[in-house]
Amino acid sequence: MIVTDAWFPQTNGVVNTLAQTSAWLTRFGHEVMIAAPRDFRTIPCPSYPEIRVAVRPMAALTRKIAFFRPQALHIATEGPLGLAARRFCLRRGWRFTTSYHTQFPQYLKSRWPIPLWLSYAALRRFHGAAQRCMVSTPSVENELRSRGFQNLVRWRRGVDTELFRPRTKGFLELPRPIAAYVGRLAVEKNVDAFLSMPWRGSKLVIGDGPERTRLAARYPDAVYAGYRYSEDLAAHLAAADVLVFPSLTDTFGLVNLEAMACGVPVAAFPVTGPIDVVEDGVTGALDRDLGKAAERALTLDPRACRAHALQSSWTACTREFEANLVNCRPGPLRRRAAGRTAIERAA
Repeated sequence: MIVTDAWFPQTNGVVNTLAQTSAWLTRFGHEVMIAAPRDFRTIPCPSYPEIRVAVRPMAALTRKIAFFRPQALHIATEGPLGLAARRFCLRRGWRFTTSYHTQFPQYLKSRWPIPLWLSYAALRRFHGAAQRCMVSTPSVENELRSRGFQNLVRWRRGVDTELFRPRTKGFLELPRPIAAYVGRLAVEKNVDAFLSMPWRGSKLVIGDGPERTRLAARYPDAVYAGYRYSEDLAAHLAAADVLVFPSLTDTFGLVNLEAMACGVPVAAFPVTGPIDVVEDGVTGALDRDLGKAAERALTLDPRACRAHALQSSWTACTREFEANLVNCRPGPLRRRAAGRTAIERAA
């Protein structure tokens, strides 16, 4: 069973990763159940009404777990469902795994004046109860270890190289070069850095979110394509000349791999996430000046980007996830984590 607060109809890297992992686990012969907000009573998330969050899900989640009787339980997010699943396991002495997908403390700080140390303390408590906490890159692992996390293991990310592949650039009739952004339009994604950078061609924004209205009013020269899916998304991405990834808080950035699979180089800041995904001067350009990074990325060989992406199959990544799982019930919990986290007490 995978318990997650992020699921369809949300469109983001976490949802895509979990959906692909679930599909590949099924191919490997596992029976997988996803426990997601769609199965519970929900309300709009404060400050982000497009996202629905489960309300008091404990009883319904308990019934769902009892019905499915999982051999392994993975908690993918730290939201209401994740907290309820953690509480369920701790009360019964069940073992479980978690994963760290986003730099949640930085997200919170970008919206409210919550100190980073406090957020990390709550997350350390949350993930410390798990047998293993899965992280995507070496830099994320190093960052969390420096903040006291001890049960970390690696779980890489993959890309669908059949869907995301080089295609005709003529799909988009815009002045070139085309710099594209793909992702949520939210404050933590730092989209302003992309839209304000100097650029001699077109800027294409693929995605939507709570910042759409403000960004469109402030940067009217950009092209806002809204959400795109599957073949349509891949065609838009492959038609760009460079993907610009302005986020300072992502732990990975799956869209970077998707762009490379399309033969599109990436321009990003040299921060956690991109520094583990983008090979500077080969598959993209990392620079404190995002405009300079984008210009330099234009000079790179698309074939090198594609070759790099071909090394990141979902088969290998899902096998890694599978190997990290633990049997739910035998044996005691490894860490002292019977207490409730600050997030749980607030809930």
